[in-house]
Parts: sequence; structure tokens; C-alpha cells
Amino acid sequence: MTDSPDPSTSDPPQLSALRHDLRTLVGHVLGYAELVTLSLQDRTDLLPDMEKIRVAGDQILAAISDRLNTAALSASTAEFRKLESGILAPPAAEPISEAPVQDRASGSGRLLIVDDNEDNRYVLARRLQHLGHSVHTESGGSGALACMAAEEFDVVLLDIMMPDLDGREVLSRIKLDPKTKHIPVIMISALDEMQIIVRCIEMGAADYLSKPFDPILLRARVEACLRDKRSHDRELHFTTELQDSYRRLKEAERLRDDLTHMIVHDLRTPLSSIMTGMQTIPLLGDLNETQQEMVDIAVEGGQKLLDMITDLLNVEKMQAGAMTLDYDTVNAASLIYKSVVSVHSLAESLNLSLILEVAPELPDFEGDEDKLLRTLVNLLGNAIKFTPSGGVITVKVEMSQNAADLVFSVTDTGDGIPTDAFQKIFEKFGQVEGQRRGSKLSTGLGLTFCKMAVEAHHGHINVESAPGQGCTFSFNIPLTRI
Repeated sequence: MTDSPDPSTSDPPQLSALRHDLRTLVGHVLGYAELVTLSLQDRTDLLPDMEKIRVAGDQILAAISDRLNTAALSASTAEFRKLESGILAPPAAEPISEAPVQDRASGSGRLLIVDDNEDNRYVLARRLQHLGHSVHTESGGSGALACMAAEEFDVVLLDIMMPDLDGREVLSRIKLDPKTKHIPVIMISALDEMQIIVRCIEMGAADYLSKPFDPILLRARVEACLRDKRSHDRELHFTTELQDSYRRLKEAERLRDDLTHMIVHDLRTPLSSIMTGMQTIPLLGDLNETQQEMVDIAVEGGQKLLDMITDLLNVEKMQAGAMTLDYDTVNAASLIYKSVVSVHSLAESLNLSLILEVAPELPDFEGDEDKLLRTLVNLLGNAIKFTPSGGVITVKVEMSQNAADLVFSVTDTGDGIPTDAFQKIFEKFGQVEGQRRGSKLSTGLGLTFCKMAVEAHHGHINVESAPGQGCTFSFNIPLTRI
């Protein structure tokens, strides 16, 4: 059965109401006939007669829509009677073929029917129950809203015309409530209410059904809405699981960082005591060459460990937003010279050449000199670590092309870094295997500190490299404090 054309909207209200009432009554007849048909599966001899009732009912509905309007009523009485006699001679039809109930139940859902007409509710509920669904009915909008607040439903079938709250108002409240707005709503309408149906769909209704209900359309539209509802439920479930996993991950990270901070903080005091004791040993008496060498190695190792602890604490503070920059006027050339002095002895002992390139007449700038100096020392230390004996390390500072920044760079002639490792080496504890004797292409913390210190100055750090061709770390610092 297909929907008949919408009657003229210029008809008097009384005529529209009459059409509505007649269609509703015929719908009841067809609905109860369908229920009888469903119970006659073992009496196949009666099915053709029941099909004739259905066909006759459809023809009556078509006649109501086509003829019961102002234009059609002006036709001749003879023509009208001819149509009426034609209705009573239904054509032959094949028996209704119904799918087994067990096949339908696989897609069952919990449905809510809201209609002020008891017969409508009963027929529609029986049809949906036969399709394997669990059905609850309400006679008015207020009761439906209260029911939805207490229970969960997969689909709502909502009549438009109701005495307490009409369907549009109930739909509006459903879609405004965060707990129910995702539930598909199928509007139940008479043909004369199509303009209202369009408005309801604009308000968020999923679909509509015209009275009396076509069994095929009823099943198709309810199942489509159930699929949408289940898809939404799966998405909500996955989202909830993802949010819960993210919450647990953040909690684990917080606990890990708290533990790390506690450990490294507690390590500083005993380590400082050990270094102080080692530095005091030569004051207690002369040491031979081997003894002095051992003390120097121990002090140097302790200092490196203390620097790593300091780096880790500073990284943790920066990540937590607890570290601020101590701005002052900084001279770029002086900053470069200080960084080279810090690593000169180490580079010389490894037979590495250090080259300084400072552009002339560079202006001073605003920055945290201590953190920028440590950034350069970390980059130089990284270059020294991965440059073979006889290699060259170049430290350079110049003006950027737009004259808004100073650009610092450290270039080495080491093994280089694979392109796919550029991001990882700046991560905390991130390390990448090198080509030379399985070396690690990161200090684990030094480059992380460099990245955070540069970005705290509103600059950007970058790496350019290729395996076997060395690499260049560069960063820019704005001349004007931002």
C-alpha cells in the first residue's frame, strides 16, 4: 500500500476531520484483520478471504483521499456511485506471506508507542510484538515523557494529534533532553498533517508513518531506526571506554611523574654529599697519579649524573608549568663563547675540532641566559657524543631572514639521524639506535630540555640530517620578548 496524495489544504476543517476519522476507523478494521490473519497460519483456506478484506480496505482509503474533498464532491452523483460499486468488487489477490517470528526477533528492540486512541495503540502494539519487539504504550505526551525519564527505549512512535501535549511539543522536549535526544522518533500522522510532519523532521524526527499503517513500511522504518540507535549505542560505548582508558592513562602518568620527581629529588642530596667527599679527598693528603685519576673520573661522573637529575627535574617542572623564565638582556656572541668553553676540554680529549661562526653586529635580546646556555651545551654535548674522532663541530649564530629572530645552530660530522626519528629524539627518554656500534641517538633528557626551553621562549627547534651525513640542530629565539 502506498500513501495517497495529500488532499487540498483549502478544504474546510470539518472535511479534513471527517477524512481523518474515517481513515482511522478503516485503519482499525485493517489492523484487526491483519491480527486475525496472523493467527490463521494453520487455516490457509481462510487467507484469500482475509486478503480480500485488506484490498477492499485499501480501496476505501483511496476513495476517502481521492473523493472526500471539496473538488471531488462537486463531481456527479452517478460517477461517485460508480466508484463506490467498484470498491465492492475487489480483484483476486495472493495470500499474505508472513516471515517467521523467530527471524524477526534477532533485531528486536524496546519500543514506546504514544497515541491517545486506544485502538491505534492496541493494533500497533500487536503488530510490533509479532515482529519480536518489546512494546510499552502511553496514551498521552505527559505520561510518555515521564516514562522515558524512568526507562530506556530504542525507538518512540509518537502520534502528532493528542489532547494534553501534542506530538510536536513532546518531540521538542525529547530532543532537548541530553538523556533522550539520541532516541529515534517516528511520527504517526494522518495524510492531512504532512506540513506538520515536515516540521517535525526538521526538529529531529527520524521518520514518519501515515495512518493506517502499512505493515511493510512499519517494519522497514522501525528496523532502520533500530539500526541507527544501535550504531549510536556502540559509538557511545566505545567513546566511554576510550575516555575511561585515557583517564586511567593520565592517572598512571601522574603517578609515574610523581614517583620520578620524588626519586630524582631524593637522589640529589646523597649524590652531592658523595661528590663533596670525593673532592675533599685530595685535601687530606697527596695522591699518586692513578689515585688522582680515579677521583677525577668519579667527580666527573657524579657531575654528569647531577646534571641529568637537574635536567629531569627541570623537564618535569616545565611540563607541570611550574618553571618560569628569568628574562634578562642576553648577548648572543657571549652565549656562544660560554657554551664552547664548557665543552672544549671534552672535545679536545676526543680529537674533535670546534668552529665558531658569529655574524657581525648582532643585537642583544631578551631571554633566560642560563636555560639558553644549557640548551647550547646539551646540543654540543650531543654532537660530541656522536661525532667520531677527527670530526668537526660548528657552532653558529646569525640573524634570521626576516630580522625578527636570532638563529643558533650546532652542526656535526657524525653518523646522522634517520628522518623517521626526528620527532622521537625530542621525547622524554626517547632514544633511537644509531648506525655506529649500536649507539643511542639521544641523551634521553637533554634534547627534551632543549625543546621545552626554546618553546618557552616562543621559538622553534629543528633538526636536519641524513644517515652518514652528520646533522644540524638549530633553534630560533625572538629578538623581542613575547
